[in-house]
Amino acid sequence: MEFKLTEEQELIRNNAREFAAKHVEPIAAEIDQNGRHPAELFTKLAEGGWMGIPIPEQYGGAGGDFMTHAIVVEEIARACTSTGFTLSFHAGIIGTILNLFGNEDQKKKYLIPLAQGQHLGAFTLTEPGAGTDVMAVTTAAVRDGNDYVINGTKTFVSNGPIADTYIVFCWTDKSAGKKGMSAFIVPKGTNGLKQGKHFKKMGLRASQTSEVVFNECRVPKENLLGQEGAGLAMAMNGFDHGRIGIAAQAIGVLHAALDESIKYSKERVQFEKPIARQQAIAWMIADMATDLSAARLLAYHAAWLKDNNQAFGKEASMAKLFATEAAMKHTIKAVQIHGGYGYIEGTKVERLMRDAKIAEVYEGTSEAQRMVISGHVLR
Repeated sequence: MEFKLTEEQELIRNNAREFAAKHVEPIAAEIDQNGRHPAELFTKLAEGGWMGIPIPEQYGGAGGDFMTHAIVVEEIARACTSTGFTLSFHAGIIGTILNLFGNEDQKKKYLIPLAQGQHLGAFTLTEPGAGTDVMAVTTAAVRDGNDYVINGTKTFVSNGPIADTYIVFCWTDKSAGKKGMSAFIVPKGTNGLKQGKHFKKMGLRASQTSEVVFNECRVPKENLLGQEGAGLAMAMNGFDHGRIGIAAQAIGVLHAALDESIKYSKERVQFEKPIARQQAIAWMIADMATDLSAARLLAYHAAWLKDNNQAFGKEASMAKLFATEAAMKHTIKAVQIHGGYGYIEGTKVERLMRDAKIAEVYEGTSEAQRMVISGHVLR
C-alpha cells in the first residue's frame, strides 16, 4: 500500500497551510468571539478554487478527489475549526449530494454557483424531535398540481442563516416507511421559507446555526431531487461523505492542539527546566502525536476507498469516531498542559477544546457511529 501523497497533493497541502496562516489564523479568535461568519474569507477560498474541490470542473468545481478535499479541510481547521467545518460541510455534503443525485438542469442552476463559492448550501434533516432517529421526522411535502407544498421545522441547520440553497428532507409518503422520504432543493427567498431561532453555541461559534421553518412553502416539481422516496438514501450517502470531512476537521483540531502543546511546553519552565522534559507532559504529547497519525491514516483510508469507487461507509464512520474522540481527549490534555493559562478565554487551546466537542455529535454521534460500524461488522 502506498502511504505517500502525490506531488500535487503535497503542493495543495502546502498552499492550504500558507493560506490558513495568512488569512485564517489572524481572524480566528475574533470571529469566534463575535460569532461572525467571515464572508470575506470564503470569497478568498472561492478565488483559490477550494469551495468545490471534489466537484467536477463542468459544474464549477476543481475536479479533485476526496483525499485532496480532506487535506484542505484539515489545514483550514487547524487554524479555525468553524471555517474548516463550513468548507467541509458545503463541498463534502451539499455539493456531493447535488453532484450525485441532481439532474443536468439542477446542477447547472444550483451546483455551479455552490462549487464556485458564489452561494452557500444547507442540509436540513434534523428536527426538534428527530435527531439520530431520522424516521421521527415530521416535515412533509404534499403534491399540489405542478408544485409541492412543504410544512415543518428543521433545527440545528448549519449555514441556516446564511445559505442560498437548502436541501430539504421530508415525507412525501409516510406510509411507505424508509422509501417515503424525499429531498427538495429550496432556494433562499422562496415564499414560506423563513429563519427560526439563531443558536449561540459553546464552540464552533463562527459557524452559523439556526432553525429553518417551512410554512406552506411552495416549490415546483422540478425541484424534487432525484425520485420520490429516494431522500433517506441520499441523506445517508451524504453522511458517509461528510464523515470523512468531519474526521479531517477533527484531525486539524488535534494537530493544532499538538502544535500549541509542544510550543508551550518548551517555553514554560518549572523546577528549573522546560515542562516538556517532565515525563508526565512528554507522555501526553507522545499520545497526542500517536493518535494524530492513527486518525489521519483512518481518514485517508476512507477517502482512498471513496476515490477508488469502493465501499467506504464503515471506514468513514471509523475515521469520524476515532478522530473526533481523539480530538476531544487531547484538547482537554492540551488545556491541562497549559495549566491555568489554558483555562483563560481567548487562549487557543481553550477555543480548540470548545470546538472539538461538537464533532462527536453532529453528522452522527459517536454512539451512532458505533451502531454503523457494528452493523457492518456483524452482518
